[in-house]
Amino acid sequence: MKIHQRHPWPLTVEEAIAIQNQLQPEVITEDQLGEVQYVAGVDVGFENDYAISRAAVAVLSFPDLQLVEQAIARRPTTFPYVPGFLSFREVPVVIDALEQVSTIPDLILCDGQGIAHPRRFGLACHLGVLTNMPTIGVAKSLLIGKHEELPVEKGSWQPLRYKGGIVGAVLRSRTGVRPLYVSPGHRISLDTAIDYTLRCITKYRLPETTRWADKLASNRI
Repeated sequence: MKIHQRHPWPLTVEEAIAIQNQLQPEVITEDQLGEVQYVAGVDVGFENDYAISRAAVAVLSFPDLQLVEQAIARRPTTFPYVPGFLSFREVPVVIDALEQVSTIPDLILCDGQGIAHPRRFGLACHLGVLTNMPTIGVAKSLLIGKHEELPVEKGSWQPLRYKGGIVGAVLRSRTGVRPLYVSPGHRISLDTAIDYTLRCITKYRLPETTRWADKLASNRI
């Protein structure tokens, strides 16, 4: 798949904020996805003391969640680690990896935030807008927002609220374990994002898409 380059990759936070503000109005938080036959996970690891970014894409069949295709890409790391700007560090090399796969996913689950972000434009939104593909942010930690106490049972969730609006959900993916933070990335609603996240989870805390991509990005396969 070929992905059109929408903007240059910035080197400063100020440039990054301008890009987020420019592209955020393009984010769609309503369902615009067809039949889902393939789901993908994307993740990024690092080599040579963070000098090289290593992205992995794992494409799985859905709903049986079997690995169909994988791709790995590397490029020099050009943006520092700054909370709220993860996409500028990781999306460039993720796009390199996505361009290698021949099995086009119908939905991408990202290891990062969607609209649960200070400017409503986390990594999943950025990747979704650039690729025009449905994406979900499935983060392991809270970036913004507050929520009510979450029951311990798998499948329970609470709205994640920020500045008077609902930006995501705190989701218990496995009974008694730490929750995940799910938010729409692009072309998907919150309810549908929660549903697909749960359907991509087996017996572990993380979706199978994320588990495969993480192992590939970390060179543990």
